[in-house]
Amino acid sequence: MNPNSESAELGPALQALIIRAEQALDCSLPPAEQSPVELHHAMRYAVLGGGKRLRPLLVYAAAHALGTDKAALDAAACAVELIHAYSLVHDDLPAMDDDALRRGRPTCHIVYGEAMAILAGDALQALAFELLANDTTQQVDTATVVAMLHALGRACGAEGMAGGQALDLTAVGRKLTLVELEHMHACKTGALIRASVQLGALIAGADADTLDALDRYAHAVGLAFQVRDDILDVEGESAVIGKTAGKDAAADKPTFPSIIGVDSSRARLTELTETALAAIASFGEQGSLLAELARYAAHRAH
Repeated sequence: MNPNSESAELGPALQALIIRAEQALDCSLPPAEQSPVELHHAMRYAVLGGGKRLRPLLVYAAAHALGTDKAALDAAACAVELIHAYSLVHDDLPAMDDDALRRGRPTCHIVYGEAMAILAGDALQALAFELLANDTTQQVDTATVVAMLHALGRACGAEGMAGGQALDLTAVGRKLTLVELEHMHACKTGALIRASVQLGALIAGADADTLDALDRYAHAVGLAFQVRDDILDVEGESAVIGKTAGKDAAADKPTFPSIIGVDSSRARLTELTETALAAIASFGEQGSLLAELARYAAHRAH
């Protein structure tokens, strides 16, 4: 299996982890021929059709910074990516962002219909929690498993992705302040990125101070990822970025460039990257994968 083409800017260690995540995701999903076949096809289409795999990489990288082996991390890595995939399926629906292109190919509802896409998203979300709850390889105590389930649930709900999407829907046509925009994206995009880092750290047995440092890192990376997304929406081409370029502007949605301009958005991107790197400076060489991911989130081409 070749590393995902969307992540070609990453180094060999992270490319190897992408291959690991891809294999784990393939194994975690229901077989395509298992009934209900159409639902399982839609689930596999939504998850295995490419993507940056940033969230699984953050699970692995956070634990790596604390010296934990990869084998214990696969369920958590799959869980965060399944949640991400479900959110994209639902975000692309006509009632939400109404997009026909995702990762360079037709969105799930275009291929399987809106009803099946909704069910696929629902099933992917449920499967994520099932994987975490049933995993026997983590070798962590019950309290830690509960903490992981809580972190992932919080990232999905009204204080996380769902709340962020609600804010996004009500923001169309409005002029938000920078503080309002950053809060919206800290929920919609940043919450799952923070949960990904937290899950890896919890499995590794991180103490409170370490969790706090990693959360500062993840908060900055989550915002940086969105700032870069907004810049790419202005400057990118659909064939390169894998989704419809210029769609945010056409929909009159507030973005970092529309509020503070492209140059100030780039400056904010630099500031957020420096904040992320400063938060993990104490990890030294063990934090190298986290540092690489912070730079990638800020400078990726898609």
